[in-house]
Amino acid sequence: QVRLVESGGGLVQAGGSLRLSCAASGRTFSTYAMGWFRQAPGKEREFVAAISWSGGTTYYADSVKGRFTISRDNAKNTVYLQMNSLKPEDTAVYYCARGRIYGNGRSSPDEYGSWGQGTQVTVSS
Repeated sequence: QVRLVESGGGLVQAGGSLRLSCAASGRTFSTYAMGWFRQAPGKEREFVAAISWSGGTTYYADSVKGRFTISRDNAKNTVYLQMNSLKPEDTAVYYCARGRIYGNGRSSPDEYGSWGQGTQVTVSS
């Protein structure tokens, strides 16, 4: 199975920025949609952003639109989440996930079959 490893999380002051990376194993990375999700204590896992297999289409949760940017580098088997203007409510464990082959990327966790272990993002006020 594909292996996904997130990195780049940490503690940051409100208004600051972080860039998360998700390194994936597998020879067919470039054919899969990819997504980012997050889960805060006591809350369900929620959709953050997704990117199509080609990188040409992206989707964002309303709560992060305009602040976060998802991108991918298929040559490096890596998907990124650039997070700017961070808020305390962004505090969560962030997970990357692999979606459908040749997929556009969707918001439902059911559309994703492989998940990373997560990386903690903490935003102080």
